[in-house]
Amino acid sequence: MIVLLAQGPLHTRYGDFTEYLFYDGRKESIAIVKGEISGKEDVLCRVHSHCTTGHVFNGIECDCREQMAMAQDKVDQEGTGIIIWLDQDGKANGRMAELLTAKLRDEGVAQTEAYARIGFPRDARTFEPAAAILRFFDVASVTLMTNNPGKVGGLTEFGIKVSGTLNLAYVPEANPLLLKTYQDKIRYQNHTIEL
Repeated sequence: MIVLLAQGPLHTRYGDFTEYLFYDGRKESIAIVKGEISGKEDVLCRVHSHCTTGHVFNGIECDCREQMAMAQDKVDQEGTGIIIWLDQDGKANGRMAELLTAKLRDEGVAQTEAYARIGFPRDARTFEPAAAILRFFDVASVTLMTNNPGKVGGLTEFGIKVSGTLNLAYVPEANPLLLKTYQDKIRYQNHTIEL
């Protein structure tokens, strides 16, 4: 069960949204919404996991910050949509797992493999809170902004109809660390990224 704790206006460089803060008994989740989404089909949607490395410290091994920016921009351009932020840093293994695997990743080990090597799940995320938020808004179906088929499956598992996907891959030319991350995601997680 998800509970709405608060809501208010959110003004961003990508336009104005309404921010909703939810609690599921364990963690808080946030939805930012533009336009009317209740009862609508094919609602533009991004499910986004927190990333301390990318969002806070401007790390260059991931594109989390850029994907959030692209999602906000796309929703603003469309005039309607929802972005759901989940507190799932390190594929929900937490910041400690990120730090404990940093040396392995520097040695070329894929992130998910590095987690497994030190005893963490390859991916501990659940998309149940995102599905609950979409049900809260009575969204009929979504066009999911992702290159991760696991997110599609993670939402459909909890009863959300995903009518299509929109790829948000950000591929900078001169960043070998990010290109390595993408290659690992394609190889180990079946991401749909064209390099």
